[in-house]
Amino acid sequence: MSTNAQQIHIIGGGLAGSEAAWQLGRRGFSVRLSEMRGANLPGGGDRTDAHHTDGLAELVCSNSFRSDDDTSNAVGLLHHEMRQCDSLIMRAAAEAQVPAGSALAVDRDIFSAHVEKALAELSNVTIVRERVDTLPSDGPTIVATGPLTAATLAQSIGAATGADSLAFFDAIAPIVHRETVDMDICWMASRWDKGDTKDYINCPMNREQYLAFRQGLLDGEKTEFKEWEASTPYFEGCMPIEVMAARGEDTLRFGPMKPVGLDNPHAATPEFPKGRWPYAVVQLRQDNRLGTLWNMVGFQTKLKHGAQKELFRTIPGLENAEFARLGGLHRNTFLNSPILLDRQLRLKSASHIRFAGQITGCEGYVESAAVGLMAGMMAASELSGRDWQSPPRTTAMGALLSHITGDAVAETYQPMNVNFGLFPMPDEAVKKKERKRAYTDRAKRDLAEWLGRERIAEPA
Repeated sequence: MSTNAQQIHIIGGGLAGSEAAWQLGRRGFSVRLSEMRGANLPGGGDRTDAHHTDGLAELVCSNSFRSDDDTSNAVGLLHHEMRQCDSLIMRAAAEAQVPAGSALAVDRDIFSAHVEKALAELSNVTIVRERVDTLPSDGPTIVATGPLTAATLAQSIGAATGADSLAFFDAIAPIVHRETVDMDICWMASRWDKGDTKDYINCPMNREQYLAFRQGLLDGEKTEFKEWEASTPYFEGCMPIEVMAARGEDTLRFGPMKPVGLDNPHAATPEFPKGRWPYAVVQLRQDNRLGTLWNMVGFQTKLKHGAQKELFRTIPGLENAEFARLGGLHRNTFLNSPILLDRQLRLKSASHIRFAGQITGCEGYVESAAVGLMAGMMAASELSGRDWQSPPRTTAMGALLSHITGDAVAETYQPMNVNFGLFPMPDEAVKKKERKRAYTDRAKRDLAEWLGRERIAEPA
């Protein structure tokens, strides 16, 4: 493979930046991938509030890429489309997969190591541990610094856009050591007892325990806001559990603590041989391939660490729990992309700069990586002297891109996961119960046609 002489600078080695580097690097383009973690800067400026390692594509929240069902689920469809585009993130997920029923979950350490190794093996991709404080004044650039963009670079972006970045809070769920879970109280089942696999640990609560736990969430000592954070909204898809608890007595029981379909085998009697349904459950999902670490599903929290340990050890089966990681809270920032970016993710005021990943206002691991994938393909097309044609809006990638770059209402723009609400409606003749399959079948056809036209040849 020959290498294009013009170097492309990618700032940020998260999922989006790593995917963009892969898409460009495997096509023969010269890439400089700057990642501040691991730079050992004075004053500790090489860390964020959420990261724990300096590995590329570190997963800082859940270890799940959500549903892998590509026949009736929008994010599963996005998985399929990215695989068709030879996504590095999807390759790494396959290598690092751990049991999670119909979801795609990974061992986060194996996943990150695979991404870094694959990029390091591309001779035309240079990984540099450095912090970039200002936007480059020239040269093709992709900014994929994510929701935790360093303050100095965020200021530079603000100066270039002429607008304040929007912000919201993102919360992280705790991780428990499996050997400290009491399986004489807990039991294994699929999520809400759907399917034949038993991939989740279930911790049961009766009504009295649930109400006491909810009150503990409301009363527990929480991370204090800084003055400038007081009006910053939460992203609905990663809502702290205590914020959900405050919305009503039964909110948790219809959300992450939903007990529907989960018969407790430890409560079995001759009359109820399968057991009794608990009033609420706390579910744990495998977080690493060894099965030694399990995360508390939906338990993102801003409780202080001491309060977390005290309260979460009141959960039946977790009385002696040891935590590999406690929950946390960090601030996410993103651009008002419908105003600031063109249809190719380029900054309208500085067209040599593209943005990718969560900083554009998409939400979720897979969505972030997908936008990085498209940014890499766009840059490769531009540098090859070819006109870029976006994926059809009927595809998951096209729908997400359209939302970010113009379909969304700028005045109310908020982070968004991929969902069928972003897609054009299928034919009116399609029955409602068949609609999701109609979305995915149409998307797969249209993506195949688009890929047939848009495959970008390696540079000569």
